[in-house]
Amino acid sequence: MATLRDIRGRIKGAQSTQKITKAMKMVAAAKLRRAQEAIINARPFAAKIGQLLNNLITDEDRAANPFLIEREGKNALVVVLTADRGLCGSFNTNLIKEAARMVDDELKSKGYTSSLYCIGKKGYEFFRKRNYSIAGHHIGLFKKLKFDAASSVSDELIELFISGKFDKVYVVTNEFKSVVSQKVITEQYLPVAFPADTAKKENRDTWYIYEENQQSIFQQVLPQYLKTQLWRFFLESNASEFGAKMTAMENATINAGELIRGLKVKYNKERQAAITKEILEIVSGSNALKKS
Repeated sequence: MATLRDIRGRIKGAQSTQKITKAMKMVAAAKLRRAQEAIINARPFAAKIGQLLNNLITDEDRAANPFLIEREGKNALVVVLTADRGLCGSFNTNLIKEAARMVDDELKSKGYTSSLYCIGKKGYEFFRKRNYSIAGHHIGLFKKLKFDAASSVSDELIELFISGKFDKVYVVTNEFKSVVSQKVITEQYLPVAFPADTAKKENRDTWYIYEENQQSIFQQVLPQYLKTQLWRFFLESNASEFGAKMTAMENATINAGELIRGLKVKYNKERQAAITKEILEIVSGSNALKKS
């Protein structure tokens, strides 16, 4: 049975943990505001550049542009964006499960030989220990997230695709919905597949004058589009991580509070029982002296 000193120690430990989780929640909330603003600002630009490309694309581009051609090869690369640290609930677990499902089930059933490209320490450590084929990895990009990081990774992915090492590139990441809701999504990064809702051309009654020519502009904008899309994935993942961390720390703070209340009840019961026992011993001793 735990002594009163043990229970007091557990209460102090739970109170210290509660202070830490409460502080971590506040830090995550402050970072989430900035991350949320960044992704809200990035989404319209990413959508608009996609619309621009849809208006510029020609049948010749679809048939000849190396970024758009569907190959018959069976080598796939799955880019998975996880966090560098834990303490964010099921954020990393859900991403790792989806990436493993893509490699082991979906792509394998289609005859693809798959490799992984890990952004974030958690995903890299998980797949490295289980001997998955890893084509590349980056750790620490989210500490000071900048567009240059996304641009550099995008150049690496483009090089792996253009060189013919991989015939398809997919990205597994979290899409930020709200503080309490993040959705794991898988999108094809290369070859570029424009979403169905933006595949239609803009109203042909509108006339455009292109300088240089239409095809040249398309070829220049397309690599920028790929960098912008990867930057959006980074921002989505960053905001989702802070949202998941904030929710996890809030739940941990609530659980610590419930644990503290339970321990205090137990402490008071044990203390009351000890006092009652002492009183009984004193009364019994007193009665024994009177009889003697």
